[in-house]
Amino acid sequence: MKIQRLALFLLVSVSSGLGTAFLLLLLWPGLLQPPRGVEGNTNAPAVASWADAVSATQDSVVNIYTTRVTREAGQPLFRNPLLQRYFGDPRGAPHLRLEQNLGSGVVVDRNGHIITNHHVIEGADEIFIGVENQAPVRARVVGTDPETDLAVIQAAGRDLPPARLGDSSKQRVGDVVLAIGNPFGVGKTVTQGIISAMDRQQLGLATYEDFIQTDAAINQGNSGGALINTQGEVIGINTAIISKSGGSHGIGFAIPINLARQVMRQIIEHGRVIRGWIGAGGVDLTPALAKSAGVDEKLKGVYITHVLEGGPADRAGMVPGDIILAVNGKPAGSAYGIMSRIAASSPGTVLQLQVLHQGRQHTLPVEVLERPPPEKPSGRS
Repeated sequence: MKIQRLALFLLVSVSSGLGTAFLLLLLWPGLLQPPRGVEGNTNAPAVASWADAVSATQDSVVNIYTTRVTREAGQPLFRNPLLQRYFGDPRGAPHLRLEQNLGSGVVVDRNGHIITNHHVIEGADEIFIGVENQAPVRARVVGTDPETDLAVIQAAGRDLPPARLGDSSKQRVGDVVLAIGNPFGVGKTVTQGIISAMDRQQLGLATYEDFIQTDAAINQGNSGGALINTQGEVIGINTAIISKSGGSHGIGFAIPINLARQVMRQIIEHGRVIRGWIGAGGVDLTPALAKSAGVDEKLKGVYITHVLEGGPADRAGMVPGDIILAVNGKPAGSAYGIMSRIAASSPGTVLQLQVLHQGRQHTLPVEVLERPPPEKPSGRS
């Protein structure tokens, strides 16, 4: 009898324990997982590393070295004003000075084409590219585009692996990015940050601006290097920083690879960039400007400030004070957006501009011509 009671007691106890355990596991399934830090725990989170992304791209980023010979006037032979008064101001023979510059570039195809910044190779008499543990080789300029601060060069006699180019339009603020370049000539260096902002414009760095802003450290020598995502795809060309000291303060800018790709293709195919032009310019229509123009303050568009006489816009009937509301049925947006859309149009294209003129809307067909080359600023050779 006692044995039966003992057996019944054990059966009830075991059943109750199993039932309780089943309920606990049903409600908290994580109880079965071993504690973190236990040796051999295969479920422990992996340490974040971007080594694979860097490895996929770093061989496609090259160092660029340029040299330039400048001529300096000779110094006056007599510094004493009294001697200069009697003997004039004869000067010694001029002398030549060798200037050197450095930067970075990204290999884009198997033909040795490398994309970099225009300011990296501007005015250079000789251009060399270097990769680790190999002697530098000469490169030639294929073409440049100062208006986006981009250039394409080509290296001879070297098989360089091209980088994988991504889609910069898919990047978001907060995405992790890495900058690869040759800062201060110390050698290939990788820095990490995030995308701080997209579509940065009106910074005064170039005519056509659509920068990716990042806090990844960009220093002198990084210009022309790669800004990559965590998949190892190039999503930008590092270009500039905002700094009072010359070092990185966490505000750097890269040209989106989608824009760089368009410029690169035109330079390789034509030796230059061909842009559309209608001979008119304007500014964003702000509420204050709309009020002064006597139109609805909520109206969105581009207020035309100048029209070149004899240009396409002038021949189509556009005048200063007109407001562009749409291009080919698409809202005008900003003045920069309009300029970019016109520039991207091939010469000979006819754009249908919806314009508000003296309170009435009408459509102007405007034929796009090739944009004339920009005038060089005074004082520049």
